[in-house]
Amino acid sequence: MLLSHRYQFLFVHIAKTGGTSVREALNPLRWHDPIYYLVFGAHRLSHMTGHKLGLKFPRHAHVIAAKEMLPEPYFEQLFKFAFVRNPWDLQVSSFHHIKRERPDAMNGITEFDEFMRYKFDPDRPYQYHIDTSLSLQSDYLVDLHGKTIVDFIGKYEQLSEDFDFVCEKLQLPKSISLGHARKAADRKSDYRSYYTDQTRELVANHFAADIERLGYSF
Repeated sequence: MLLSHRYQFLFVHIAKTGGTSVREALNPLRWHDPIYYLVFGAHRLSHMTGHKLGLKFPRHAHVIAAKEMLPEPYFEQLFKFAFVRNPWDLQVSSFHHIKRERPDAMNGITEFDEFMRYKFDPDRPYQYHIDTSLSLQSDYLVDLHGKTIVDFIGKYEQLSEDFDFVCEKLQLPKSISLGHARKAADRKSDYRSYYTDQTRELVANHFAADIERLGYSF
């Protein structure tokens, strides 16, 4: 989650939806924000205590966390936005990310099909980097009653266009540009080629709420 007081926005960062690229594009704005230096100090103190003090929003916090912690008038005036992604494509991205950066979580598995069966196994032990990618994207966007409380939901599939819309809406500096961070060099371009009928259904069943709310299909 990224909060800017000067530009009055709250970016809700859902994992594997292009959020790292968005954060990197927006990070230079921190130096123009009058409260950033206080925030930086709070972040450092949080790190020094092993995050035992609640001094910062977690990177992948749900928007409800900000609604509960910030003064209501302040929260309401913020432009709150997030990006979402086709759940089947997201799982392919997650597979390559974990394989590359968290191989210890793979349990010795190297193939997508086998890893998906392991990931959705209800009896496997909890693993943060695996289970984060099983969270419903829609849960990041709603209040305790299930009502969407972000102002704009962009799509990974049109990330550049939707990010440009956000920049224009917030009147951000023209120097802001969107790159592509953490792109997997070895993944196939068509996520559908990774799936069998069985693994396709695993995703369809688990992410049924996202598929319906966010308008996705295989």
